[in-house]
Amino acid sequence: MAYIGKQPVVGNFQVCDAISVVNGQAAYTMQVGSANVEPENANHMLVSLNGVLQKPGSSFTISGATITFASNLATGDVIDFIILLGDTLNVGTPSDDSVGAAQIKNDLISGTTALASTPDDTDEFLISDAGTLKRIDYSLIKSTPGLALISTTTVSSGVSEVDITSGIDSTYKNYKLIVNDLHPATDASTVRVLFFSSDGSPDTGSVYKYGVYGGQDNSDSVNLITETGSDFRILANEMGGGETYESASFILDIFNPSGTTFHKNIKSNFNANQQAGALSTYFGGCLYQRTSAITGIRVKMASGNIDSGTFKLYGIS
Repeated sequence: MAYIGKQPVVGNFQVCDAISVVNGQAAYTMQVGSANVEPENANHMLVSLNGVLQKPGSSFTISGATITFASNLATGDVIDFIILLGDTLNVGTPSDDSVGAAQIKNDLISGTTALASTPDDTDEFLISDAGTLKRIDYSLIKSTPGLALISTTTVSSGVSEVDITSGIDSTYKNYKLIVNDLHPATDASTVRVLFFSSDGSPDTGSVYKYGVYGGQDNSDSVNLITETGSDFRILANEMGGGETYESASFILDIFNPSGTTFHKNIKSNFNANQQAGALSTYFGGCLYQRTSAITGIRVKMASGNIDSGTFKLYGIS
């Protein structure tokens, strides 16, 4: 609402500081907390003198922070109180901690105030910081495309398989498993991958249709295998494990594992020491022929244990 002149102070109810009467003086300065205050007008005040409420206009007038009584006050007169009502059409400022959920409409934030596009970096959001309400710029909380580490599994002694059974859900659309320095306990074996289905167990059905392409540096030949089996073989040749320096590292990309409409696509990128220290590098893909969600990953050797390795699961934002 527009105002001609001074806009009213909305709901600003205040009690003025005590005023000492000076004999023969009619004008006094009004203060709250030792600071001058200016009422909206005389009609928005309650003034008591000697126990009697005074009539605005005839008993007193105001100008700025000065109240002037109709006649000079004398020794013994007492200004009991001066209360400023502010804008009497408003309820005023609620006391601290007096507004709760019951006082806030459920539709206060609704579709009518929805943001239809990505916020600007300088747009602000309200957050609770240990119970204190604060504002924060969108630039400080927006996600940046990249990898979000979900879990790390470290193997330092022989295990028959490594199961990653938590963290794969609908939080992220795609996931990445990065395996570093996998060392098999048995020489001349291959790495196999299985997926957990919604029943919580690794799927050993003949539902892994895969192709793997690559070779090794001690041969000019290139290997290509295409098979359907009970696991995903991500290495065409056997890898070394008889020497302490022999290991494998690989990446699995799992696309939309939580989807329940289509078969799942998986991509692999594999490097390893083949037997006799040769380099083997293979690229592959797998079609996991289930529409149920993938809830976990198992990595194992075709024979023997895994002696060591680090397995990191990431969500791709």
